[in-house]
Amino acid sequence: MEGTAAGAGGLDAVPALEIDPVLDDRGTRIIVCCGSGGVGKTTTAAALGVRAAERGRRVVVLTIDPARRLAQSMGIDALDNTPRKVDGIKGSDGGELHAMMLDMKRTFDEIVEAHADPARARAILENPFYQSLSAGFAGTQEYMAMEKLGQLRARDEWDLIIVDTPPSRSALDFLDAPKRLGSFLDGKFIKLLMAPAKVGGRAGMKFLNVGMSMMSGTLGKLLGGQFLGDVQTFVAAMDTMFGGFRTRADATYRLLQAPGTAFLVVAAPERDALREAAYFVERLAAEGMPLAGLVLNRVHGSGAAGLSAERARAAAENLEEGRMVDRGPGKTGLRGVPATSSEPSHHATAADSSARPSAARPSAAPEAAPTADVTEEHGTDPDTGQDLARLTAGLLRLHAERMRVLAREQRTRDRFTALHPEVAVTEVAALPGDVHDLAGLRAIGERLSSPRGGS
Repeated sequence: MEGTAAGAGGLDAVPALEIDPVLDDRGTRIIVCCGSGGVGKTTTAAALGVRAAERGRRVVVLTIDPARRLAQSMGIDALDNTPRKVDGIKGSDGGELHAMMLDMKRTFDEIVEAHADPARARAILENPFYQSLSAGFAGTQEYMAMEKLGQLRARDEWDLIIVDTPPSRSALDFLDAPKRLGSFLDGKFIKLLMAPAKVGGRAGMKFLNVGMSMMSGTLGKLLGGQFLGDVQTFVAAMDTMFGGFRTRADATYRLLQAPGTAFLVVAAPERDALREAAYFVERLAAEGMPLAGLVLNRVHGSGAAGLSAERARAAAENLEEGRMVDRGPGKTGLRGVPATSSEPSHHATAADSSARPSAARPSAAPEAAPTADVTEEHGTDPDTGQDLARLTAGLLRLHAERMRVLAREQRTRDRFTALHPEVAVTEVAALPGDVHDLAGLRAIGERLSSPRGGS
């Protein structure tokens, strides 16, 4: 039934996710916020960073969000590939917060510069194919996020790293991309292009002149001769580095499987987002990666959940048609119009209190009878009474719509919890606006840490 709370199959059937014990555990060195795009991962990661720092941890938050909201909320002009300290953190026991935004091309450049001699590094960095690969090849952003995570962990400068995963269409891209890129770099096409350089000498030149001329002619028609030449030059320069990409990806993958890592799956109470979350939960279990729980973000609530959508709609229709709304016997009004009690309708008052903020609610609404039945006995202007009736009917319809949203969100959530009763869950209530400063991030952190997220 619409408007009813979840029963035994809802939140009561799954463990509550407790955030503060995760943040306070010094054995937790990495927290990965993952999930599909647009579910609030960046805000969640930033709020966790602020809360952890103010509880005494030395934290760095690595975001991949190109919207730069994280920098603005932390009072920093801009974030780049270098961690920057955030001022205004009220940390205890040496707690502090640093933040950075992944620059995937710069990270790729740093890898080349660190693992190639200066001449070869320059040849790679100036190669047109490399520039395209490092700036936008499918999976590069996710791979470089893994590379940067490995770099941060190796520095051992922070005791907690919080990763905001890339805003991919699929949550699984973060785990799949390193293998995909590694497979590309180790694939048959690349090995075929590397073969002449590996053979060397006259044999290599003979191979290049005979076998490669046939392949180059075909591929040149498909890809363009200049492009193919750039690829071959890139492969020759990168020959000694290909194995390192796979080795580092495997090392970071093992790091994600270690006990010091905690995954938080972030989702909105929507079907597609929770389907992605379910896939991710199953993938983490299959890969043996430690899942802390699910953060169900932007959950809607109501202060008048006892008034169902059906009853609110019925009350609104009665008001709009000039009928009484759940009243006892009233007086007979003048002009043959039924009079109403001077007490307000219970339903209209409940909907009014839930559907509009208190500051914006008309002060006369709680005292006025929410119908169009106005009598001269009370000295009320009929037009004013009709306006109040229309306003109250509108509020009732808003409340009915809110209750439908609540019911839909609960059904969607309950399908997830029924499939994964082992996953701890916390809910975070939807805020009226965007988070744009440290105070807002602290508020989110408090909601995350309170029972069931303060929803």
